[in-house]
Amino acid sequence: MMEELAHTIDSRVVFEGPVFRVRVDELRYADGSTHRSDVVEHAATFGIIALSAPGEIVLVRQYRHPAGRMLWEIPAGTADGREEPIAGAARELAEETGFRAGRLRPLCTVYMTPGFCDELMHFFVAQDLRSGAQSLDEDERIEVGRFTLEQARRLVAAGEIADVKTLLALQWLASGGGELLR
Repeated sequence: MMEELAHTIDSRVVFEGPVFRVRVDELRYADGSTHRSDVVEHAATFGIIALSAPGEIVLVRQYRHPAGRMLWEIPAGTADGREEPIAGAARELAEETGFRAGRLRPLCTVYMTPGFCDELMHFFVAQDLRSGAQSLDEDERIEVGRFTLEQARRLVAAGEIADVKTLLALQWLASGGGELLR
Protein backbone atom coordinates (compact mmCIF):
# COMPACT_ATOMS: atom_id res chain seq x y z
CA MET A 1 0.00 0.00 0.00
CA MET A 2 1.34 3.39 -0.98
CA GLU A 3 1.50 6.14 1.57
CA GLU A 4 0.39 9.31 -0.16
CA LEU A 5 0.68 12.46 1.90
CA ALA A 6 -0.88 15.66 0.66
CA HIS A 7 1.10 18.87 0.35
CA THR A 8 -0.52 22.04 1.67
CA ILE A 9 -0.46 24.72 -1.02
CA ASP A 10 -2.58 27.30 0.79
CA SER A 11 -3.95 27.73 4.31
CA ARG A 12 -6.09 30.46 5.84
CA VAL A 13 -7.84 30.91 9.18
CA VAL A 14 -11.57 31.58 8.72
CA PHE A 15 -12.70 31.56 12.38
CA GLU A 16 -10.98 32.12 15.70
CA GLY A 17 -12.79 31.68 19.00
CA PRO A 18 -11.81 31.09 22.62
CA VAL A 19 -11.96 27.27 22.37
CA PHE A 20 -10.87 26.50 18.80
CA ARG A 21 -10.12 27.99 15.43
CA VAL A 22 -10.97 26.83 11.94
CA ARG A 23 -8.71 26.94 8.93
CA VAL A 24 -9.26 26.03 5.31
CA ASP A 25 -6.36 24.22 3.62
CA GLU A 26 -5.91 23.62 -0.09
CA LEU A 27 -4.09 20.31 -0.59
CA ARG A 28 -2.28 18.85 -3.56
CA TYR A 29 -1.81 15.10 -3.87
CA ALA A 30 1.00 13.28 -5.69
CA ASP A 31 -1.24 12.72 -8.72
CA GLY A 32 -1.66 16.50 -9.08
CA SER A 33 -5.26 16.70 -7.92
CA THR A 34 -6.27 19.32 -5.34
CA HIS A 35 -8.74 19.12 -2.48
CA ARG A 36 -10.09 21.52 0.16
CA SER A 37 -9.83 20.42 3.79
CA ASP A 38 -11.55 22.26 6.66
CA VAL A 39 -9.57 21.78 9.88
CA VAL A 40 -10.62 22.55 13.44
CA GLU A 41 -7.54 23.42 15.50
CA HIS A 42 -8.01 22.53 19.16
CA ALA A 43 -5.56 22.50 22.06
CA ALA A 44 -4.60 19.22 23.67
CA THR A 45 -7.18 17.77 26.05
CA PHE A 46 -7.17 15.37 28.99
CA GLY A 47 -9.54 12.59 29.99
CA ILE A 48 -9.14 11.21 33.49
CA ILE A 49 -10.29 7.74 34.52
CA ALA A 50 -10.56 8.44 38.24
CA LEU A 51 -10.95 5.29 40.32
CA SER A 52 -12.34 6.04 43.78
CA ALA A 53 -12.25 2.34 44.74
CA PRO A 54 -11.56 -0.91 42.87
CA GLY A 55 -14.17 -1.12 40.11
CA GLU A 56 -15.64 2.29 40.98
CA ILE A 57 -15.25 5.27 38.65
CA VAL A 58 -15.81 8.97 39.26
CA LEU A 59 -18.02 10.68 36.68
CA VAL A 60 -19.14 14.27 36.31
CA ARG A 61 -22.54 15.41 35.07
CA GLN A 62 -22.95 18.67 33.24
CA TYR A 63 -25.01 20.37 30.56
CA ARG A 64 -23.60 19.93 27.05
CA HIS A 65 -25.17 22.55 24.82
CA PRO A 66 -24.34 20.92 21.43
CA ALA A 67 -26.08 17.75 22.69
CA GLY A 68 -28.86 19.80 24.27
CA ARG A 69 -28.85 17.83 27.51
CA MET A 70 -27.07 16.78 30.67
CA LEU A 71 -24.49 14.00 30.30
CA TRP A 72 -22.38 11.92 32.68
CA GLU A 73 -18.71 11.84 31.56
CA ILE A 74 -15.24 11.19 32.84
CA PRO A 75 -13.56 14.37 34.11
CA ALA A 76 -11.85 16.10 31.20
CA GLY A 77 -10.60 19.44 30.04
CA THR A 78 -8.32 21.47 27.82
CA ALA A 79 -4.66 22.37 28.24
CA ASP A 80 -3.77 25.83 29.48
CA GLY A 81 -1.12 27.07 27.04
CA ARG A 82 1.83 24.72 26.84
CA GLU A 83 0.85 22.80 29.98
CA GLU A 84 2.33 19.31 30.32
CA PRO A 85 -0.37 16.64 29.95
CA ILE A 86 0.10 15.14 33.43
CA ALA A 87 -0.09 18.58 35.07
CA GLY A 88 -3.21 19.41 33.07
CA ALA A 89 -4.87 16.14 33.99
CA ALA A 90 -4.15 16.69 37.70
CA ARG A 91 -5.48 20.25 37.46
CA GLU A 92 -8.69 19.24 35.64
CA LEU A 93 -9.39 16.38 38.07
CA ALA A 94 -9.05 18.73 41.05
CA GLU A 95 -11.06 21.55 39.46
CA GLU A 96 -13.97 19.42 38.29
CA THR A 97 -14.23 16.87 41.09
CA GLY A 98 -12.24 18.22 44.04
CA PHE A 99 -10.22 14.98 44.04
CA ARG A 100 -6.42 14.94 44.10
CA ALA A 101 -4.72 11.79 42.84
CA GLY A 102 -2.01 10.06 44.86
CA ARG A 103 -1.13 8.21 41.62
CA LEU A 104 -1.72 9.56 38.13
CA ARG A 105 -0.41 7.55 35.20
CA PRO A 106 -0.68 8.00 31.45
CA LEU A 107 -2.76 5.43 29.58
CA CYS A 108 -2.86 6.51 25.93
CA THR A 109 -3.13 9.48 23.59
CA VAL A 110 -5.65 9.47 20.74
CA TYR A 111 -7.03 11.76 18.05
CA MET A 112 -10.66 12.41 18.92
CA THR A 113 -11.98 13.11 15.39
CA PRO A 114 -9.04 13.11 12.94
CA GLY A 115 -11.23 13.57 9.87
CA PHE A 116 -11.59 17.28 10.62
CA CYS A 117 -9.95 18.11 13.97
CA ASP A 118 -6.37 17.99 15.28
CA GLU A 119 -7.40 17.51 18.93
CA LEU A 120 -5.30 14.97 20.83
CA MET A 121 -6.74 13.63 24.07
CA HIS A 122 -4.34 12.30 26.69
CA PHE A 123 -5.98 9.67 28.90
CA PHE A 124 -4.79 9.18 32.46
CA VAL A 125 -5.72 6.81 35.27
CA ALA A 126 -6.05 8.47 38.67
CA GLN A 127 -5.93 6.39 41.86
CA ASP A 128 -5.47 6.91 45.59
CA LEU A 129 -7.90 9.82 45.48
CA ARG A 130 -8.10 12.38 48.26
CA SER A 131 -11.22 14.53 48.38
CA GLY A 132 -11.20 18.31 48.42
CA ALA A 133 -13.19 21.23 47.09
CA GLN A 134 -14.08 21.78 43.45
CA SER A 135 -12.73 24.88 41.72
CA LEU A 136 -15.13 25.34 38.84
CA ASP A 137 -14.84 27.81 35.99
CA GLU A 138 -17.48 30.54 35.87
CA ASP A 139 -19.48 28.69 33.19
CA GLU A 140 -19.29 25.23 34.82
CA ARG A 141 -22.08 23.58 36.80
CA ILE A 142 -20.76 20.10 37.61
CA GLU A 143 -22.26 17.31 39.69
CA VAL A 144 -19.85 14.58 40.83
CA GLY A 145 -20.82 10.93 41.25
CA ARG A 146 -19.19 7.58 41.90
CA PHE A 147 -20.39 4.55 39.95
CA THR A 148 -19.70 0.86 39.70
CA LEU A 149 -19.22 -0.52 36.23
CA GLU A 150 -22.73 -1.98 36.30
CA GLN A 151 -24.23 1.36 37.29
CA ALA A 152 -22.28 3.05 34.49
CA ARG A 153 -23.57 0.45 32.01
CA ARG A 154 -27.10 1.39 33.00
CA LEU A 155 -26.29 5.06 32.36
CA VAL A 156 -25.04 4.10 28.88
CA ALA A 157 -28.23 2.13 28.21
CA ALA A 158 -30.32 5.11 29.37
CA GLY A 159 -28.39 7.46 27.08
CA GLU A 160 -27.00 9.43 30.01
CA ILE A 161 -23.45 8.51 28.96
CA ALA A 162 -23.14 9.22 25.26
CA ASP A 163 -19.63 10.50 24.53
CA VAL A 164 -16.75 8.53 23.09
CA LYS A 165 -14.15 9.41 25.72
CA THR A 166 -16.32 8.03 28.52
CA LEU A 167 -17.29 4.94 26.53
CA LEU A 168 -13.58 4.27 25.88
CA ALA A 169 -12.85 4.68 29.59
CA LEU A 170 -15.63 2.26 30.53
CA GLN A 171 -14.42 -0.31 27.97
CA TRP A 172 -10.94 -0.04 29.46
CA LEU A 173 -12.36 -0.56 32.95
CA ALA A 174 -14.53 -3.50 31.78
CA SER A 175 -11.49 -5.15 30.20
CA GLY A 176 -9.74 -5.28 33.55
CA GLY A 177 -7.87 -1.99 33.39
CA GLY A 178 -4.72 -3.31 31.75
CA GLU A 179 -2.40 -1.61 29.35
CA LEU A 180 -3.74 -0.46 26.00
CA LEU A 181 -1.90 -0.97 22.75
CA ARG A 182 0.42 1.93 22.04
